[in-house]
This record gives sequence, structure tokens and C-alpha cells, in this order.
Amino acid sequence: MVSNGDGSAGAFAPVLTAMATMRDGQRDQKKAAHQYLENFQKSAEAWQITIGILQSAANPEAQLFAATTLRGKITYDVTQIPIDALPSLRDQVLELLKSFATGPRPIRIQLCVCLAILAIQMTSWKDVVSMVVSVLGDAPESHACILDFLKVLPEEVTEGRKINLTEDELQQRTQELLGDNATTVVHLLIQYAQSSVTAATNPQLLEVITSWLREVPVASIVDSPLLNVVFSALDNDRSFEAAADCLCAIFKETRDVDEYLPTIQALFPRVVALQPRIAMAEQQEDTELFKGITRIFAEAGEAWVVLIARDPLVFRPLVEAVLECAARDLDRDSIALTFIFWYELKLYLILERYIEARMQYMDVYSKLVDVMLKQLEYPSADDPNSLELFDGDREAEEKFREFRHHMGDVLKDCCEIMGVTECLSKVLGRIKAWMSSYAAMANDTLVPHWQQLEAPLFSMRALGRMVDKDEDIILPQIMPLLVQIPHQEKLRFATIMVLGRYTEWTSNHPELLESQFNYIVASFETDSKEIVRAAAMSMKFFCTDCKHHLSGQVVQLQQFYNQTLDKLPLVSQEELTEGVASVVAVQPPTQIFDLLKLYCDPLMTRLMTLANQATEEEGKLAVAGK
Repeated sequence: MVSNGDGSAGAFAPVLTAMATMRDGQRDQKKAAHQYLENFQKSAEAWQITIGILQSAANPEAQLFAATTLRGKITYDVTQIPIDALPSLRDQVLELLKSFATGPRPIRIQLCVCLAILAIQMTSWKDVVSMVVSVLGDAPESHACILDFLKVLPEEVTEGRKINLTEDELQQRTQELLGDNATTVVHLLIQYAQSSVTAATNPQLLEVITSWLREVPVASIVDSPLLNVVFSALDNDRSFEAAADCLCAIFKETRDVDEYLPTIQALFPRVVALQPRIAMAEQQEDTELFKGITRIFAEAGEAWVVLIARDPLVFRPLVEAVLECAARDLDRDSIALTFIFWYELKLYLILERYIEARMQYMDVYSKLVDVMLKQLEYPSADDPNSLELFDGDREAEEKFREFRHHMGDVLKDCCEIMGVTECLSKVLGRIKAWMSSYAAMANDTLVPHWQQLEAPLFSMRALGRMVDKDEDIILPQIMPLLVQIPHQEKLRFATIMVLGRYTEWTSNHPELLESQFNYIVASFETDSKEIVRAAAMSMKFFCTDCKHHLSGQVVQLQQFYNQTLDKLPLVSQEELTEGVASVVAVQPPTQIFDLLKLYCDPLMTRLMTLANQATEEEGKLAVAGK
């Protein structure tokens, strides 16, 4: 049986001493103290001692350790307590919870978890919620404690730890604790929300609603005064995030749109009415507000995507709101929250049965392409010539590069809705716009606003697999422009990657091969390692896909290969070798031996020279590695 703490510090003094050692002791002392505390937590004596610490005037650190230990005991060792002693344990935990009702909150939370886990396992305890509310009382200082308990109860029941109950027992207990209490809890929350303005904007209240949503029929929330509470909480800074979380949880519960159509019809106009807040958040430069509003629209769209496809005339405002979020996110902090929505909507719109909706949303996806082309732009540096666009933060630059590939995926979604020609037309328009505005100002040292040109180049690369090799409308206009793009490192890199991505198309349009191939060859002369690596990879694709068109240049190609190979890193050497081998392989069989000799003799000569010069082990290993 668990007895009341006797108030004597003697029983738990060793525990407090061990904790002090863990904080201030030497390494060996800390190790011994840690072992002692581990053994203590497993012992039967821990029940009485932890409760004694919590009843004492021990420091908060010791009391938090005691509360955490008690939680572990109730979770894993409750069988150490006789069944007839469980009510006494429950009453002690309730009294402790009452004494910590005003805090510290970490201790209070642990005690709430203790009580919730005990409630799950103590199947004879039927009036859990009403007893907890009754014991804690209706005083304002108890409200936070009651809300904490109501929040953790469904979390522990549905996501709980190791509980010594069978599946049937747990299912029955879940119904007793949650299902049978759902109406009571909703009533309690309404009462609390209506008690004061402060209560209605308490994040804890919203967290409890969110926690119970999986157990309470969502309609009982939406059709109650609590829905007004949730939407009103969006107006308050302290409750905004919790309210956004709550709304998104409500949306998730309505994913079965046919079952929850009346609920969705009640929610939809209130969600759409939030659209003016997008511009407001942008004007206030409030990143968290903007992110929360974006999340609300995006997750509503994800939940109701079937209805959006079925009834575009009704649900179009929600799609336009998501688009506005993407367009106004100049800092790119929130736009990624919309990506899943665009993808899932696309999956429906490409189906034959939703062809009418696809036509209705065509202009939205067209605007989305414009948004993505703008968002793909690299940031501008104070010095137009500088390539240090992230203040030397390589991690930030790498994250931006990765993020661009995700935006490229959204462009592919747009392409599937609009068609390749329409998407490429926008790319061509951006390139021409830059050419007409800035090309005349570009020189060897300055390319003004190069970011506006690089973004459509990147988008072309992203769309590569969507474009058929027989495309004869837009690409014949774009490709001649690419080799005229002024030299700037990121522009040249982007151009090389585009040319390498479209080599199958170029093979089908050989009249454009020479200018592109010469552009790639010339790129090997730059000082940029990144450009050289990109050129080697593109050369492999050119030689592989255009090998028949390049077969007449196999001898000139050997001269280039011989002069370039040793300047490249190993991976690029392999790519270049693979490329030229493809061209050699399509020569007449009678010429292949002589060509192999032409290509390999210089390599063997260099290897033999290196081998003869290698007198030490390191040099010999280097030759062997060749």
C-alpha cells in the first residue's frame, strides 16, 4: 500500500543527495548517482518516497524528478500496488494535483499524466472526469489544471504507453473514458469559454478541443459555440497558433467529404472569410501570422480537395486563397505549405471525369506558374557582381537549392494541367523580357538582374521530362537564345544543365546541335569547378543521345578528350569517357580498333611515364588507382 509521506526528509534524503551530485558532482560521482537513481526508480520504495518528496518543501527540480518517477511507476509498476490500494493512490495523486494546480506547470503536467494513466488501468473508476473536476473545484486557479488533465487524457488513452490491459479491455476503457464523457467535456469547455474574454482566448482551451476532436463528433464542435471561440481566437496573438492548430485538426476530421458535407458547408464560408488576412499579414511583415493563415487555407484545401474538383464554381475562392498565399510569400517561409495541396488537386484534375473542373482552374494554374517563376529567383546581393547571395551561409544556400527542386515539382504539376506548350510559353516570355530589358547592358563584368533570367532557365530544366522530343512550337524559339546568354557563373551553369537535359530533343533537331555542343566545349575553359563538372555531365548526355550526329567529329573529339581529361575530377573523367565511348561505338567496325588506339595510346603513354617516375609507395598506389 502507498502510505502518506510522513514529512520527514530522512526517507528521501539519499534521493535529493544523488540529484545534487548529478548536478554538481565529479564524473565518477555522477555515474554512481545516476546508477543509484535508476535503481531507486525501479524499487517498491519509490512509491512512498516520490509522494513524500511531492508533499514536502523540496526544490522544484526534485519534485519534477519525483513526479516523473511516479509517472513511470504508474505506467510500468502499478502491479506492485494491491488492487484495493489503488483508490488510495488515486486520492493521493488527486491531492497532489490540487496542491500543484497553480504550478509549476511541468510538475502539474506530469501529475496529470500520472492520473490519466492510472485512470486507464483502474477500470473500477467510472466517474473519472466528474471526480477530477469536482476535486479540483471551480476556483479560477484550478481551471488551468483541469484543462491540462482534459488535454492529456485522450492523448494517453489513444497514444499511451505500455498498459497492462487486453485489447478488449482497452477498447472498453476508451469508450468509458472518452466516448461516454464527450458530451460532458464539450459542455465543460463551452462553460469555461463563456466565463470570460480571457478564457475564450486561452490557448489551453483550444489545445483541449484539438485533443478531443478524434473522440468528439466534429459536428458537436462545429455546431456549438466553440466554433465561434476557435475563429475568434485567431484575432488574438496569444491564441492564434493554438486556434490555427485546432482548425486544421477540424479539417482533418472532415476528409470524408460525403459524410461531413453539412459540417464542411458550415466551415467553408468562415474559412474563405479569412482571405483578407493574407494581405494584412504580409503588410505587417508578421511571419508567424502569415504562416498560420497559409496553413489554414492549404490544409482546408487538402481536406476538401474532392469537393474542390467536383464543384469548382463553389470552391474556387479557397483555391484562389491558397494561390494568394503562395504569391505573397516573398520570404518563402510558408509557400511550401501549399505544395501538397497543388499536387493532390492535380491528381484529381487530370482524371477524365474532372475535365470541366480542369478547364475552370486552368487560369489558376497559369498564375501559379508565374508565382513559381518569381519564387525560383535567387536573392539579390548588395553588390550586383557578387555570388555571395546568402552571406556565406552555405547551409542556407543548399537549403534554397533543395527548395527550388520542390518548386520545380509544382511546375510539373502545372504542366500536367496546362500542357507543355503553355508552360514553355511562359518560360520563353520571361527570357525574352530579360533580353529586351537588360541584354544590352550586360558585359563581361556585370549582368544586371541575372536572377530574372536564371529562374526560367531552372524551370526549363525542371520541366525537361515533361517535354516531348518532337515539341516544335516553343523549344525551337528558346534554344537559339540559350547559347546567346551572357557569361555569368550561375547563368552559364543553368544553361549547361538545360542543354544537357534536352539532348534527346536536340538529337531530333540536329540543326541546333553544333551551337549547343560548342557552348558546352567552351565551358570547359572556365575557372568555375561547378561549371566544368556540369559541362562534363552534359557532354556525356550529348555524346550518348546525339552520337550518330557527332560520329563525323570522332577524331576532333579525341583531341578535345586528350587535352581535357587530366584537368577534370574523377567523376567528370568517367562521364566524359563514357560520352566519347558512345561516339566511338557507332563508328564502322573496321575503324573501331584504330580509333581505340587513337584514344588510348596517349593515356597509356601518360600512365607509363607516371609509373616510371613512381619510386615511393604513395606514387605507385596513385598509378595503380588510375
